[in-house]
Amino acid sequence: MNDTGGVAGPASTHRLRGLVGTGFLATLAAMVATTLAAALAQAVGVDFEVFDGGETIPLAGFAVVTGFFSAVGIVIAVALLRWSARPAERFVRTAVSLTAISLVPPLVAGANTATTTALLVLHLVPATVMIPTLARSLRARTH
Repeated sequence: MNDTGGVAGPASTHRLRGLVGTGFLATLAAMVATTLAAALAQAVGVDFEVFDGGETIPLAGFAVVTGFFSAVGIVIAVALLRWSARPAERFVRTAVSLTAISLVPPLVAGANTATTTALLVLHLVPATVMIPTLARSLRARTH
């Protein structure tokens, strides 16, 4: 441990790689789950049209955005593992706060009720995959 309580030394490389590997697998699972949930919503009539008469979000867009923000979550987890005395606790607080903030855009996107509701749920799908997985992985690497 270094003076801030974070992981330091040769063992840290192994811990960081393990966290990144776990995060990568969780990211793939989150991308698949979110895209499947979006496809299901589309199948029951959600149009994913944002702004009145505007763009429609393609299914691939859900996978790409989920992958990007999941990768951001992994970077946050790695930084906390490296520099925080309580990485799992801080990660959960940070990730839950960022997830709550991510719920604002669907509410102001000008979409119909079905699309807004689906988008809100689709923000929670990857969070339910990524947050517990990374928090569990952080706990395992700090004990």
